[in-house]
Amino acid sequence: MAGAGMGLVLAGGLTTACGPEAADASDAAGSPAPGAGKGGDAPTTPPAVSAPRALWQEKTAVGTLGNHEVVAVVGDVVLVAGDPLVGRSLATGERLWSLKDAAQPGARLIIGGETLYLASGTYDGDLVGLDPATGKETWRSRLEGRYSQPRPVGADTERVYVIAGILEKDLSSRTNVIAAIDVRTGEAVWSEKRDTGTDESGLTSAVSGERLVYTDLRKNLTVRDTTTGRQLWTKKIGRADFERITVHDGAVIVADGRSLRCFALDDGAERWALRTGEFDTFNGPTVIEGVLYASDSAHSLWAVDPVTGKQRWHNTEDLREASVPLQFAKVGDTLYGATEFDRNGGVQAYGARDGKLRWTFNDGTGSVEQWYVVSGGGERLAALHADRLLALPAV
Repeated sequence: MAGAGMGLVLAGGLTTACGPEAADASDAAGSPAPGAGKGGDAPTTPPAVSAPRALWQEKTAVGTLGNHEVVAVVGDVVLVAGDPLVGRSLATGERLWSLKDAAQPGARLIIGGETLYLASGTYDGDLVGLDPATGKETWRSRLEGRYSQPRPVGADTERVYVIAGILEKDLSSRTNVIAAIDVRTGEAVWSEKRDTGTDESGLTSAVSGERLVYTDLRKNLTVRDTTTGRQLWTKKIGRADFERITVHDGAVIVADGRSLRCFALDDGAERWALRTGEFDTFNGPTVIEGVLYASDSAHSLWAVDPVTGKQRWHNTEDLREASVPLQFAKVGDTLYGATEFDRNGGVQAYGARDGKLRWTFNDGTGSVEQWYVVSGGGERLAALHADRLLALPAV
């Protein structure tokens, strides 16, 4: 179940992961594996409690770099932050476009509307907007060198939100701001200096309607009004929050040591808190279709009502000897998790109603780098591991 002993088979020029038993001659000759379709065909359902095989697999330009938005699916195109930045068909893995020097190392793939926003790969102080389907530039900011290395941290259909340094006369940058760039004019509509002691690196953020929420390495949780930039509130949390944060129903939910904590976006009032074991800590939560999912360091998985904080289920058995998921996706009645750094990790599938582990897909490389998974619609998942991008059937 943890993917131990999985082999590799070369089929049609692509490396795909096999099940626990060695592939037979017909598999090696290129016949479709359980769960795999032919080219862009719909995948078939594999046997019960059996991990599917990759539909296709391609090398990426660079390995994963640790941020939560390193891979994205827009329509039928899958994107991975790297140099060159490449868009591939989710159905076939075919390269649709490739851009050199388009994304800075470690860039987050920030999507607003149908546009991908990035800091300019030429470090000219601009932001650029790309069409994910073609890779063509469709938008560029007009900041006129006002900021030092602006980096997008969120976007909606009207604005792109950035963290940037302020250039002094001597071209140094000792303070930083958070600003909103109008997507129609490309100009800043507001710019607010951040509090003394804040950091412009290690920022985790989310946009929800008229609220921009973010944490930083100085243990600050902050909410601003997206229209004016006014800081509504800020408070310290118990640790530097490298983890994902999630917003739902007018609230933000964060992992804060041994607790999941829920705060109202408008005034910061704590709505609820849920604790794990005394010596354990939660990983960053995700809300999908009205359910909050999170794992903890005790190797257990939680499903929680994000409005009340009440537990729906708590799987404490299946992951005792396995990696825990840090990122989640859901298709139908199956919850998918991408695990932390572990050669026995991978993409895990759980019953969304009871949290029971169904299977674990592992690519057999032995790499201990973190996995990532995103839903590409009703039939496919995009998974990223080290320098490998794969498509899996959502079964």
